[in-house]
Amino acid sequence: MRRLPLLSLFLILVLCKCSESHEVSIVGELKKWHATTLTFQGPETHENDTPNPFTDYRLIVEFTNEDHSYSIPGFYVADGNAAESGAKEGNKWQVRFIPDKTGTWHYTASFRQGKNIAVSDNPEEGEPVFFDGARGTFQIAPSDKNEKDFRSKGKLKYVGTRYLQFAETGEYYLKGGADSPENFLAYEDFDDTFYNGDQEQRMGEAAPNESLHAYKPHLKDWKEGDPTWQNGKGKSIIGALNYLASKDMNSVYFLTLNIQGDGEDVWPYNSYETRTRFDCSKLDQWEIVFSHMDQLGLMLHIVLQETENETMLNGGDMGFERKLYFRELIARFAHHLAITWNMGEENGYADFTPVAQNRKQQKAMVKYIKEHDPYQNFTVIHTHANVKYRDSIFNELLGYPYLDGPSMQLGNPLNTHHATLSWLKKSKANGKQWVVNIDEIGPHWRGVDPDDRADLNNQDSVRKYVLWANLMAGGSGVEWYFGYKNHNNDLGCEDWRSRDRMWDYTRYALQFFQKHLPFHEMEPADSLTINQNDFCFVKENELITIYLPKWSQTQIDMNEFIGEFEVKWYDPKNGGELQNGSITTISGGEKIDVSDPPGNPDQDWIVLIRKTE
Repeated sequence: MRRLPLLSLFLILVLCKCSESHEVSIVGELKKWHATTLTFQGPETHENDTPNPFTDYRLIVEFTNEDHSYSIPGFYVADGNAAESGAKEGNKWQVRFIPDKTGTWHYTASFRQGKNIAVSDNPEEGEPVFFDGARGTFQIAPSDKNEKDFRSKGKLKYVGTRYLQFAETGEYYLKGGADSPENFLAYEDFDDTFYNGDQEQRMGEAAPNESLHAYKPHLKDWKEGDPTWQNGKGKSIIGALNYLASKDMNSVYFLTLNIQGDGEDVWPYNSYETRTRFDCSKLDQWEIVFSHMDQLGLMLHIVLQETENETMLNGGDMGFERKLYFRELIARFAHHLAITWNMGEENGYADFTPVAQNRKQQKAMVKYIKEHDPYQNFTVIHTHANVKYRDSIFNELLGYPYLDGPSMQLGNPLNTHHATLSWLKKSKANGKQWVVNIDEIGPHWRGVDPDDRADLNNQDSVRKYVLWANLMAGGSGVEWYFGYKNHNNDLGCEDWRSRDRMWDYTRYALQFFQKHLPFHEMEPADSLTINQNDFCFVKENELITIYLPKWSQTQIDMNEFIGEFEVKWYDPKNGGELQNGSITTISGGEKIDVSDPPGNPDQDWIVLIRKTE
């Protein structure tokens, strides 16, 4: 059993006396796309000391390798081993860096002291102290990872199209994952984590959750060699992630701050009341979990706040407390290889939440993240389910250069296809193509039913009219929300196996797109069939995909397609290989009746028509 992810067989530790005679430790595998951590010795201090180590010191390290250059913010880490020791004091500062190029990297540290200097963008503010000016070099080799591990694929980036793309492999990303529990980080094995709410004062409608998550059903999913901390803590949350990855899911949605919100059990601060001091040991334990997610191929969908607390910091403005909160999260976690920065759950005005951030404040948040995150991670805003409020917010954000997409919540799941098409089209027309994901579906009390719900289980409907509806419109995928009246609900989910079948449905859809379609080169074209309920996705004169939520005889217009085409079928409910139907080849140049499916005609089917060479 290993105690920290970096303390593995392949760990490399470099202790150097740099040119300024400051001792620096460099920890990591020293490979491309692998986290490299530099630890510096600064003033002996405490989380609650004055000067405040989180506000009154500023560490920035410049990394360069030929034409590649990054300015990476650093942070206070107590004794440098707080995940294990639980320490609140020490003299260590760290910076975490993801090298995107092999060869020699040079680093130079700026460490300055001054009142509230942490959020100052003036490089000359304050006074240089301790290890300021420390510099040195290290060598980076190619990554040796493969398969799901994001370290084999590189950083996931917004590239101006409908899909995010991995920097190393060029692979385009389609999302499938868990939106619940939103308080995923309210876990009993994290230091100083507890429920602080009063059920009488709860502002949300989610079911009460007065105890922390234990994830006991997933203890069996932890594997020998997986990370733990403090003599075996963390096994069940690591096991839960292992299970989700075993279903080929690739994303997890979670809040990092729900003070005054539904859960009242997740925050990065070292007390419930403070807003300027952070919990070094808790955040280092989060980092252990997040690093494991990188290795499993799970995106970190980081939701920064809730509708109930969106004005808690500086009244919603980008003031000192909000800047400090964002800076700490960027410094500690922005290096992870697949990140969504979500500005807030159900963000913005609605009649049931009138005290809300306005458009100016929303734009300021996104701009701050983009300008201070050295890796330019994907940015979105989650809004309300009601189309009136959602559209009023998103229409005013179209074309904003710092926002990469909406985090869509739909009260009526049957609107998924139309909503995805609409926002893809409108965003492109306004000069900034959005990536459109569906991250929550209604009704808010239901979401996706558990497998064992016998009465009118909605999983078939969700598969058809949310999952496939989004993908066939050119959307980038889904995360599943569990409602608040189901067991294993949005706050109380302890077992992701409660939706085991839904993960299978999602995997089958993603596998079809990744294996059989050049989806990043395709466009929605629903008008090609006479059936109003079909979804069509097309690459001009090469490939047509038709999704039939319920099979019925339909006709496809092949007048613009020239040549011979093969016809294959795919089963969205059971997955598997492509199959033959009653007709296996057709010719372009005319309107053609689609053949009969190879199996149960009462379920949904995919028809794949591709040109033969």
